[in-house]
Amino acid sequence: MSILVVDDSPVNRRVLEATLRVEGFREILGASSAEEAFKLLGVGPSQRPVYDVEVILMDVVMPGIDGFEACRRIKSTSHLADIPIIIVTAMSETESIEKAFDAGASDYLTRPISRVELHARLRMALAVRREQESRKARERELLAVTQQLEIANRKLTELTRTDGLTGVANRRHFDETIEVECRRLRRATHALSAPTWLSLLMIDVDHFKAFNDAYGHPRGDVCLQMVATAIRHALLRPADLVARYGGEEFAVILPDTPPDGALNVAERIRAAVQHLGIVHERNTAAPVVTVSVGAASSPTPEGADLLASADAALYEAKRGGRNRVHVATCANRPVA
Repeated sequence: MSILVVDDSPVNRRVLEATLRVEGFREILGASSAEEAFKLLGVGPSQRPVYDVEVILMDVVMPGIDGFEACRRIKSTSHLADIPIIIVTAMSETESIEKAFDAGASDYLTRPISRVELHARLRMALAVRREQESRKARERELLAVTQQLEIANRKLTELTRTDGLTGVANRRHFDETIEVECRRLRRATHALSAPTWLSLLMIDVDHFKAFNDAYGHPRGDVCLQMVATAIRHALLRPADLVARYGGEEFAVILPDTPPDGALNVAERIRAAVQHLGIVHERNTAAPVVTVSVGAASSPTPEGADLLASADAALYEAKRGGRNRVHVATCANRPVA
């Protein structure tokens, strides 16, 4: 880190540099004009800093750009805004001092310069600069910790809403989402003249207990994972949610979906699972793993009623021979 002395007078620069060295400062740079200082500091759209400067001692009266304007330009450069600039002048009028501070100077010295005063002002400027750097470092550390905490909290929240085995939403996430969607749809229905539907699918892996008994629980876990993936891939919209409802049962929430749309999605899921081709010799519906699907739809849903209707439809799908879809209204009136 260096001290930059900007003065068009070589004599003044040598005097200041000698005084600074006596006071123990070793890294001292000199510039004979504001333009030369700008090159060293990297002022300008295409320039990069050549030196890392801690404090600038700036003469006021210079040819071309004077010290006040140079100070303003340096302070308006983002990577230099915190560098203390001490204006050095032979003028002691109040107007000149005010002009220096208005330009962004942090302090001023009048000639002839007292060595004691120079030392004191420099030490103060360096202390302020280093405190600013320390504060910014602490702020960066705090920001990094805060960001890491936010990421950890998001991951924790995701974990509390995700089923550990299948990776889809868990029962808690399902319960929260169905209530949110019911409230949203009720508000939308009041605001719109045309009805908007919410549909729910309840999905059960056919004869899953027999599958576990025949092939073992590890293969049963893999089976559930594959079924969950097939269901997730069968959903075409980000708003659709698949959840593991419990055991071998899954649920799918389909916002803004009427009964015929629910039937299409349910059939796509049923076919996708069967297409997996997971051998299941104890399945009465097919020699591979299959699912039964119950669907319910309502334009003015209550979560419990929609769930009861979808559950009843699932029962009808099982009673009808499994590996099939049954769709009912929220009042459990068949529509397909």
